[in-house]
Amino acid sequence: MKLGKPLHRIGPGILVAATGVGAGDLAAASLAGAALGLTVLWAVLLGAFVKFVLNEGITRWQLAAGTTLVEGCVERLGRPVLWIFLVYLAVWSFLVAAALMSAAGVTMHAIFPLAGTGPVAAATDKILYGIVHSLLAVALVKLGGFRLFETVMGVAIAVMFVTVVATAVAMRPPLGELVSGLMLPIIPPGGASWTVALMGGVGGTVTVLCYGYWIREEGREGIGELSLCRLDLAVGYAMTAIFGVAMVIIGSSLGLMEGGGATLVVKIAGQLESVFGSAGPLAKWAFLAGAWGAVFSSMLGVWQSVPYLFADLWRLMHGGCGRNMKVDTALLPYQAYLYAIATVPILGLVAFNFQSMQKVYAVVGALFIPMLAAALLVLNDRADWIGERNENSRWTVALLIAALVFFVLVGAIEIRDSLFPR
Repeated sequence: MKLGKPLHRIGPGILVAATGVGAGDLAAASLAGAALGLTVLWAVLLGAFVKFVLNEGITRWQLAAGTTLVEGCVERLGRPVLWIFLVYLAVWSFLVAAALMSAAGVTMHAIFPLAGTGPVAAATDKILYGIVHSLLAVALVKLGGFRLFETVMGVAIAVMFVTVVATAVAMRPPLGELVSGLMLPIIPPGGASWTVALMGGVGGTVTVLCYGYWIREEGREGIGELSLCRLDLAVGYAMTAIFGVAMVIIGSSLGLMEGGGATLVVKIAGQLESVFGSAGPLAKWAFLAGAWGAVFSSMLGVWQSVPYLFADLWRLMHGGCGRNMKVDTALLPYQAYLYAIATVPILGLVAFNFQSMQKVYAVVGALFIPMLAAALLVLNDRADWIGERNENSRWTVALLIAALVFFVLVGAIEIRDSLFPR
């Protein structure tokens, strides 16, 4: 493996941050900040750390066993896992892709409205811009390969990082409240559900599985690469935590606003214009640029990485197996799923009620992390599968059990609030 450029050392970790943080995560963090202030900053750090532990477990399995976690679950836990996950992946892909197209459309309409102003124009722009962004993502994935994808993602995450963090710094949060919010795990009265949602919303869901495919693209094989991967993941989830902290600060400064997802992010940009006085227009457009970076990097990351999962499942369906096998992105399974994820969810923009789709996604998304934590507790606790030195430590077992319990709670709250809104 060549490690000439420092970016390539932490490249996959940056991809984790860029793919895992979208407009919905930014909006959720700002809402939590608006509702509870800076007292819940610690929850952002804890949520990012939990996702780090989960992804470290995925990576440790792959480097020790020589198979991706998907392969390991199918081979060790039985073929029914394959079909269950295939159905889950199809539903998740449709919902997430439709949401990302919608977010791209809403954000770009705020930056450059094509069809004018008003609800009809906004709805038209959402569809048009959503389709254009989807096709652009396909073109980047197909034409440039992994290296171009990695470079574009790095640029998008840089735009997002600089603008969001600079906006939070410009808000000048009280230093004492900032430090106590980061260090003291306090849940304000009535803030339990906000805090739980904030912890659960940091760092993505199904896309955490894609890190294993990215490190294969970098040529990382064998348990000797684990220390580099841990550093890599630490950088990625540190960036994720910083984004979350910045958005909590922004939300706490602006107060509660109506809306969610990209719509709320656009409203935040409008509020910044009035808050910063003469510098307001610059603050607004800079924040919108950062929001666009968040949305497009998430879309590009999903378009490039999720087809890996389908191609892996397809190979396993047809009896393929073997250690350290890279997914051939030129073959039909990867290409077909790339085109499917970029086109079929357009129906979600046109034909389906978005609120209904959000309810289904809340249910589907709530199931993944508990399943992942349970799989890691089983797979990484067998010395005959990954070697005695690579088994879960007692601390890791405790953290995985805590994550399992916690995300079951998160899932129950999300499903309740989605199906039975107050």
